[in-house]
Amino acid sequence: MSSELDSFVKDSLSQGLERSAIRDVLLQAGWREDELTNALSAYAEIDFPVPVPKPKPYLQAREAFLYLVSFIALYATAFSLITLIFGFIDRAFFDPLSYRGAYQREFLSGAIVTALSSIIITFPVYLFLMWRLTKDSAVYPERRQSRLRKWLTYLTLVVGSSIIVGDLITLLAKLLGGDLTVPFILKVLTILLVIGSIFAYYLWDLRQSEKVDQE
Repeated sequence: MSSELDSFVKDSLSQGLERSAIRDVLLQAGWREDELTNALSAYAEIDFPVPVPKPKPYLQAREAFLYLVSFIALYATAFSLITLIFGFIDRAFFDPLSYRGAYQREFLSGAIVTALSSIIITFPVYLFLMWRLTKDSAVYPERRQSRLRKWLTYLTLVVGSSIIVGDLITLLAKLLGGDLTVPFILKVLTILLVIGSIFAYYLWDLRQSEKVDQE
């Protein structure tokens, strides 16, 4: 937040000006809506002679560790789930006449076992950490606004959207080239379902955080 904007908001509130009036004049001056929301939300709406600042989000080392591990567990779970489903698809459409048949069957079995083992470990870890972080946020709402959490969420959205776009481009290329097969279509749908679900959830979560900022 700009120090000039913060000082202006603080001085304006000290003089008893309405928040809507402060927002309007700053919008006319060219400030962005999100900047104004952050500046005004920094002070509590309490009847007091001077502006009362709200506690700023402070991320302790423990919370940073929990956030990082939770997102790592999420990525590992998503990758393992996709690998697991791919393995089942390849087994369902396995070609025993392939010259790599024996090797491929052994490889698929190993990939499925590894992916399943990973999910059994990483998914409960992710659920536990998210439960713990959600519980802490309920007690200390300001922790939902931590910068690390927002950066990891935006990173997840960027990676997710990139994978979805790449998946659709590959699907279109295969369609135009006449190389579409049932296993390929199923794999495309798998990626869209898994990554799309993660993208939708964190986009919803980010919007919920923005609503809290505006309150």
